[in-house]
Amino acid sequence: MNSTYIIAEIGINHNGDISLAKKLISKAAESGANAVKFQKRTIDVVYSAEELSTYRESPWGTTNREQKEGLEFDIEVYKELYAYSKGLGLDFIVSCWDIPSVDLIENNINVDYHKVASALATDTKFLEKINQTGKPVILSTGMCTDTQVKAARSLLSNVEYILACTSTYPSVDEEINLCYISTLSQQYPDLRIGFSNHYSGHDASTGAIALGASLLEFHITSDRTMYGSDQAASIEDAQDLIHGIRSMEIMLGDGKKQVYEKEKSIIKKLRKVDDTTQ
Repeated sequence: MNSTYIIAEIGINHNGDISLAKKLISKAAESGANAVKFQKRTIDVVYSAEELSTYRESPWGTTNREQKEGLEFDIEVYKELYAYSKGLGLDFIVSCWDIPSVDLIENNINVDYHKVASALATDTKFLEKINQTGKPVILSTGMCTDTQVKAARSLLSNVEYILACTSTYPSVDEEINLCYISTLSQQYPDLRIGFSNHYSGHDASTGAIALGASLLEFHITSDRTMYGSDQAASIEDAQDLIHGIRSMEIMLGDGKKQVYEKEKSIIKKLRKVDDTTQ
């Protein structure tokens, strides 16, 4: 029986509110997740001045800068969220989006994994920086070609998981491509293969488990109608999803044919011939 490692990604669904972040952490723990994941950005490194000055309506103002800054926690908040998560028995993971953010997180928080987001999978300098941390790595493959995935895997020295992923929010049925999980398993037999879900329902995630995914990551929210670019691709009923995953693990069994105890009385009722040569 498998034991899927389940990451509830809070990401930026906290909308800059530490109380909401803690509510989502608690929800993840109550639902049976193994870990929570956040994102960290240095705004002026990740985005150009032109991008930041662009008009954008948000709860924090009318520019991209105001929106990005509104979503960003400082390191003291991350320390508090780390302690809160650990107190609930959860691993704590961060997707850093730039080199200064890696330094900031590493100097202050003992994360359990560094997650390389799909957007960073082709950034050689960033991947080299991740190597310097010595931490185990989860690599996501959205927006990547097979060649780019192979290159990232070759550059990273401590990859434990590679995740099948489609970077659309939310992903539609035709974009999921769950069979890529099997492809990754064949290409990287030395690694664990997982699935990063951006589908708004449960089907893709439970299907991924049936195909052998040993890690599932999904965005968690308390309300999919809330403000935020990731909310529509997130899961509200995380407890139901995780229950379905654990049930699927049991239903997969061990692949060995057996006659179950409850079948034996049925044999007496229904089988007229018991000839093992047939």
